Amino acid sequence: MKLDYSDRTVVITGGTGALGSAVVQILLDAGASVFIPAHRPPNPADAPWLRHDRVRVIAPVDVGDERAIESFYQSLPSLWASVHTVGGFTASPIDKTSLSDFRKIMEINATTCFLCCREAVRKIRGITPAAGGRIVNVAARPAVIATAGLTAYAASKAAVVSMTTTLAEELAGERIWINAVLPSTMDTPANRAAMPDADFSKWPKVEEVAATIAFLASPQNAVTRQALVPVYGQS
Repeated sequence: MKLDYSDRTVVITGGTGALGSAVVQILLDAGASVFIPAHRPPNPADAPWLRHDRVRVIAPVDVGDERAIESFYQSLPSLWASVHTVGGFTASPIDKTSLSDFRKIMEINATTCFLCCREAVRKIRGITPAAGGRIVNVAARPAVIATAGLTAYAASKAAVVSMTTTLAEELAGERIWINAVLPSTMDTPANRAAMPDADFSKWPKVEEVAATIAFLASPQNAVTRQALVPVYGQS
């Protein structure tokens, strides 16, 4: 299936990261106009799409700050889809996890998802109330499959899962389809450095996960909503 994002505006949070950057490239190839809220402009060496005439990086924007994210979405010329790849990871047993650690990972993963979903819905309603739109969140396998040592991280991603399924039902009548992908460990330079003895060939590639996201966010996704899509590869 050929994806067609012609004349569609898409937000990609975390668009300068490994997964987000892969999503940006696929959507540009499909004709989208992409807006990326970022803490700082990316290094051109890490973002080959940076000078593309259909990309705008808006910086600085803190996606965890309510006023900043409200202002960002309100400034958009239009909005078809919002893809939320921004997030963080932490691993520690419960007795080594401070309240500060717990709050931090909840802010990074759950709060940013909530704020971006809310503002995306407001913008989509204001621009294309009849046509609907798409939202894709990034949860994680530990949110649905118990993994020792990841209590705080799993809780933060479980919140993303819950928001996804609940909002999908809430907004179905407006044709705003909301779905999430649940990656396992993805093949990124950071993960390779952290786990040098792992079998990298079994990890899903970011381009493969990005392809799934691109379909879920596309106009060609005519019926899929409330899905929690495992993107595990062989891992």
